[in-house]
Amino acid sequence: MTDPSLISSEALPRGFRFAAVKAGIKPSGKADFAVVVADECASAAAMFTSNQVQAAPIMVGRRHLARSGGQVRVVAVNAGNANCATGEIGITACEQVCRAAAEAFGCEGHEVFPSSTGIIGVPLPAEKLVAALPSVKTELAGDAAGLAGFAQAILTTDTRAKVAHASFEVGGKTVRIAGVCKGAGMIHPQLVPALHATMLVYVFTDAAVDPAILGDYLRAAVEVSFNRISIDGDTSTNDTVLLLASGASGVRIDEPDVHTLESLESEAGFWAALTSVCMSLAKQIVADGEGVTHVVELVIDGAPSDADALRVAKSIAHSMLVKTAWAGSDPNWGRLIAAVGYSGVAIDPEKIAIWFGELPICVQGGRAPEYDEHAAHAYLRQREYSIRIALGLGEGRCRFWTCDLTAEYVKINAEYST
Repeated sequence: MTDPSLISSEALPRGFRFAAVKAGIKPSGKADFAVVVADECASAAAMFTSNQVQAAPIMVGRRHLARSGGQVRVVAVNAGNANCATGEIGITACEQVCRAAAEAFGCEGHEVFPSSTGIIGVPLPAEKLVAALPSVKTELAGDAAGLAGFAQAILTTDTRAKVAHASFEVGGKTVRIAGVCKGAGMIHPQLVPALHATMLVYVFTDAAVDPAILGDYLRAAVEVSFNRISIDGDTSTNDTVLLLASGASGVRIDEPDVHTLESLESEAGFWAALTSVCMSLAKQIVADGEGVTHVVELVIDGAPSDADALRVAKSIAHSMLVKTAWAGSDPNWGRLIAAVGYSGVAIDPEKIAIWFGELPICVQGGRAPEYDEHAAHAYLRQREYSIRIALGLGEGRCRFWTCDLTAEYVKINAEYST
């Protein structure tokens, strides 16, 4: 986990400036309008929620990316209002903000990428965001403080900002990647290439990457990170992951079939750095989940396929009985094996084995001879731990990160809109 105050300005990708101001949308009065401006149009790739109910900024953002050919100059994010289930009024409000931002920063309206997070069903006061744009222009900065402010302003029920960064060198040049995100509840991202409090992720790099290639990298990175987490099983209407590449480093990332030594090094370095940033952000979201007291890594192996392993992991992660047992550090492994059984994956119960860390819990579908309930309970009292389940059927495998369900989660979400 990365404290945004510890990121140096030297670690930030070149070619971007950040700002965060108070537009008066959050009832708390805190900063709620976060903006990124690229020095020049940046290559862009995005993935959005698979929820069929989609917020206005999802619709507008998708349309803008198509019209611009994957070019973004400005990212405008408001927190405190999801601008979802607001009909044509919501679309109009979103477009109004985009037009005003385009005018303020000297670009086309379709080069502005909008995002929103907050309460669903409340009209977005676009006039407040438009009125805040002069302050945004004054606050823009391409340093660590600017990024930290941006990371804070997009939060809703989060308790802390979430930031990650990585870099690599090719031919004496440094490529930097940095990302910020928000999300603490309503987290079960099901992101698809062109179409879910919400998960918003913004990743920036100063590599030069064409939009189509950038999209390939983003889809692969999301699949092993954001599509492998769940807090409560709810897929939001606003989930967005946006990756921008400014090209300011002078290092070009090509398709993996370009076989020069330098290109192979740049592709491998870019992939490693991008997945590192995405996985760090994804895990930070789970760790900051609403009311979370335990973060659980599920390792499922021996499944008929990777897809089956993922299906089993989600069945466990979404079980209220399992999650409440984790909240009490209760080593009730029977709930785990039951969730495996109703996952829909064809299994052989007598081949299932379970470990809590290195502690054997279940073998051949029954209680392990060396099972120690006290040791298992003590292990589950840790803030973070791993549970491995082997199905003994094939080579399918996945890692998935989730959490417990506590009374605090219920309290937060029972009072969210009031």
